[in-house]
Order: sequence, then structure tokens, then C-alpha cells
Amino acid sequence: MDLDSLRSVFTDIVLTPWGLGILGLCVGSFLNVVIHRMPKMMEQQWQAEARSVLNLPETTSASPPLTLSKPASRCPSCGHAIRWYENIPVVSWLALRGKCSACGTRISMRYPFIELATAALFAACAWRFGNQPTTLLWCGFVAALVAASAIDWDTTILPDNITLPLLWAGLVIAGLGWNLPLSEALWGAVAGYLSLWSVYWLFKLTTGKEGMGYGDFKLLAALGAWLGWQMVLPIVLGSSIIGAVIGIGMKLSSQLREGVYVPYGPFLAGAGLVVTLAGSARVLGWLGWA
Repeated sequence: MDLDSLRSVFTDIVLTPWGLGILGLCVGSFLNVVIHRMPKMMEQQWQAEARSVLNLPETTSASPPLTLSKPASRCPSCGHAIRWYENIPVVSWLALRGKCSACGTRISMRYPFIELATAALFAACAWRFGNQPTTLLWCGFVAALVAASAIDWDTTILPDNITLPLLWAGLVIAGLGWNLPLSEALWGAVAGYLSLWSVYWLFKLTTGKEGMGYGDFKLLAALGAWLGWQMVLPIVLGSSIIGAVIGIGMKLSSQLREGVYVPYGPFLAGAGLVVTLAGSARVLGWLGWA
């Protein structure tokens, strides 16, 4: 098979909604690992840095270093090593009836949900951008938003390990001519960061409280770098609507209590995904700005 034939197979099979949907299931399974382990890895890193700064000795009870690949996945309740056939996206969860095969502890529905959501978003990218190699870049963009949103929801932390590479990737692909003009991406990053930075300081100077974290600034800067400065305000407006709807739902279901902090990152990411899949022209048309 020659190079042209391989390229044809790649574009006609892999870069289709079905092909990228299947890829999304596998990537979603990996994102579950990222969502679970990255906060723990960050905590280990902070503890090590604190010991170094304070000249404290290593503790014998310290956990072994954790990475995204080691140790192998295990049940957090009984330590059962998860076999390969117990780790097939969605299928294994259904076959196990959502329980550990060794101890019967329930496995959260979060795992198949993330896998299915990532698959659906990858398929949507294929529909939106067509069967061209740059579609894979948008799949990577989507995967980063899914992971960042879930981590922020769990911990109220948006990791720099996700937001900063996403920001730089947006600028680099613009510089290579694969997306927006570089000037639009650059000013999108600037507008995204400074808009929330300004709101943060206005709120803090007025109330003496912090209304959001710096991770939100970086995430909106990354969205601006990928989608352009024109989309920064629509993303902020969209995130407010999404946040209001979810907040009302949580209030009605008694999940939102006084003093409970609801992270803003997932709402920004959700609005960014809407803009990505709908397209800038359509979004501006919805707002009457076209």
C-alpha cells in the first residue's frame, strides 16, 4: 500500500465521526486516569517542594511517586489490579455492572460518562471540521477541556499542566497557519486573561474577597488563543448562562448550600465547546453581532 492509499484510509476511516468517536472512547478512558491522578500528583509535588524549602527530612510514610502510567490501575477499595479486559471503555463497566470484580465496591458512573462524552465530542469535531488532519488538533483541545473541567469540579483547581500547554498550543498552531491568524490568537489570549483578571481585582477591591482563581484567567486566555478575541465576550456570556442553569438545578436539588464554592472553569469550558462546535459566525449571529 502506497502513501496516498494510507492517507486515504486515514482520512476516510479514522477522521470520520465513527472513527473519531471510537478514538474518543479510548482517550476518555485515559482522561479518567488524568482526572483521578493529576491532583494527587500535584499534591505530592507541593509536599516535596515544601519539605525542600523548609529543609525537612523525607518521611518514611510518604507515598511512592505517582505518575499517569505508574502504578498500574487498581481498585481504590481492595487494591485489586484491574485487568486489561476490565478496562475496555464503557463495555467493561457494563459487563461488571458498575462494580469491582473482586470486592463488589461500586464504580462511579463518572468513568463511562467521561468516555461517552469524549467520544461524542470527538465525533462532533469530525462533523464540524471535516476529515482533515487539523481535526485531530481540535480533538486534543476538547480532551484538555474535559480533563480540566472535571478536575476543577472535583478540586476547584485548574492545573497549569493543562491550561498553559493549551494556551501555547493555540498560539503555536496559529503561528503555523493551521487555525486563526496569529494576531487574532494573540489578542484573544490577552483579552481572555485580562478580562477576568480585571473582574477579579474589581471584585476583590470592592468586597475584600476573591471571586475566582487565576486558573480561570489562564483557561479563558487559552480559549481566546484557539477561538480568537471576538469570541471572548460570547464565551463569558455563555458561561454565565450555563452557570446560572446548573446553579438553579443544584439549588432545587439541595446540592448547593451556603458557603459551597462552585468552580467557574467547567462553565467556561462548556461555553468554549459550544462556540467551537457551533462556529464563530453562527454564535455572532445568535447574538445579533454578525
